[in-house]
Amino acid sequence: MGEGRAADPAILDRLQAAIAHRGPDGSGRHISGPIGLLSTRLAIVDLQTGNQPLYEAQGAVLVANGEIYNDLELRAQLRDVRFSTGSDCESPLHLYRRKGLDFVDDLRGMYAIAIYDPVASRLVLSRDPFGIKPLYYVEAPTYFAFASEPQALIAAGLAGRTIRPRARAELFQVKFTTGRDTIFSQIHRVLPGETLVVADGRIVERRRRSALPPGGTSTMNYQDALQHLDEVLRDSVSHHLRSDVPYGLFLSGGIDSSTLVGLMSRFSSDPVVALTAGFPDSLAADERTDAERIARSVGAEHHVVELREHDFWSIAPRVAAAVDDPTTDAAIVPTFALGEAAKDRVKVVLSGEGGDEMFCGYSRYRRARWFWGLLTGHARTHGEFDGLGNMNGAFDGWRDGLNLTEGQQASTERTFAQKLQAVDCAEWLPNDLLIKLDRCLMAHGVEGRTPFLDPVVADFAFRLPDGMKATTKMAKRILRDWLSSNVPAAYPYARKTGFNPPVGEWIAARKSLIQPLVAGQPGIAETFTREDVARVFSHLEQKPQASWSLLFYALWHSHHVLGVSAEGSARDVLAAAQRLA
Repeated sequence: MGEGRAADPAILDRLQAAIAHRGPDGSGRHISGPIGLLSTRLAIVDLQTGNQPLYEAQGAVLVANGEIYNDLELRAQLRDVRFSTGSDCESPLHLYRRKGLDFVDDLRGMYAIAIYDPVASRLVLSRDPFGIKPLYYVEAPTYFAFASEPQALIAAGLAGRTIRPRARAELFQVKFTTGRDTIFSQIHRVLPGETLVVADGRIVERRRRSALPPGGTSTMNYQDALQHLDEVLRDSVSHHLRSDVPYGLFLSGGIDSSTLVGLMSRFSSDPVVALTAGFPDSLAADERTDAERIARSVGAEHHVVELREHDFWSIAPRVAAAVDDPTTDAAIVPTFALGEAAKDRVKVVLSGEGGDEMFCGYSRYRRARWFWGLLTGHARTHGEFDGLGNMNGAFDGWRDGLNLTEGQQASTERTFAQKLQAVDCAEWLPNDLLIKLDRCLMAHGVEGRTPFLDPVVADFAFRLPDGMKATTKMAKRILRDWLSSNVPAAYPYARKTGFNPPVGEWIAARKSLIQPLVAGQPGIAETFTREDVARVFSHLEQKPQASWSLLFYALWHSHHVLGVSAEGSARDVLAAAQRLA
């Protein structure tokens, strides 16, 4: 979108090529003077007529990435509208014409939506309240551009590759970056729940819709809450299974995915396809046995994806290439492998992201219950590189973004636990867990769905009294009790183990080879000395995350900043990057 200049088809071509993996089933575009809209399609609902862009009678045009799970209900409400497709993304377009910017208030789903309205001469961008679907933009002096991935804006020549130092410091210390600003200095995020209005190439209005209710607690008793939880979960999962293509789920053996597989088995006439990652020949906690037991108990079709050391070194560069808005969460490695395995079996995968945030699954939520919350502290007050030296100011300002978000919550009338939930939902969830899921699945043309991140679930779960979600000794109390009655094979009262691949073991096996390659990589060398890198790798056993963060960033920088191909092993990529120094 520029200032009067015609949209350049060559730029749209480059954008289309850069996001083709997100939509391998087709593409479409709309060009009107300076306005150019492009969509690549992953066909999930209405396989025959659901191609985009979508149009309405007064000329508004929509492109979107996502799923509107209450589309059928919305169509029933819009009785006087003549729909031209069966696409779930058509109802938002007609809602926009009726309600203007308030159209998002009726949407239940995950989405990144762009609507150009020639009547009002404006572009409207909107992102779902949890930030399940990504949306990025560049506001330049002579144009405004947006895309589902930062790398597409760079590939199209609409943004540069310059790194923002504070975001880089965040990435190393907390494993993700916060707020509106990405690690690329010219590229910004549309925030979760945000709607932007763009006119004449400039943002002229911002609105924000929260994923969480303002506060307050339910007055229902525990047994009624358990019954209502069953209704809420059934409602969410049934909506998330609306699909015209095969679906499955990632089954870890934990509380969240066990809940989902139990519910999916109620609604599926065929065995549910379940995929689990395992780490043979490793000391890491292995969930294969638990997952197999749970899958067998509900009649699911279970598949195991095994990852060994040699797989890690071949897959790591491809992971770094896929996760252009970076997170150093080590779970991206098995998630990427699961996404690759899923594409040959299903096209939609349900996943348990959000269960911990909705039902208080982390230990910090339990601590919030101690002594009326008086011992409650903020999460991530210590960075991953703490204790390894100052490293010449490489981490300056690393907690500024989290401090800002926590400060915004401090003035709310929420409980200690609710404030922790709200901060996690604002930063950790969209900028780590959901980026990981989106990129690792969409790289393979697979859609990820998250039934716990649903407005009906959030409204119920967030309002529950804290004691129903977390006690001083037990996290996810009500969800565990539900699971005990519905999927007892899940061992619902077992201790949480987490999903932690053995990256430290794998790096240690090739430390002598990898350490000098990491230290010599240009992006690492401009931030750390060789002595800094050696110090980090010398603490590999105690702090494996720090070494993985350096390795991941070296691979990420090699591809996204230096332009090195992700083909080949990690050694190949890092060696190629050194030759560019």
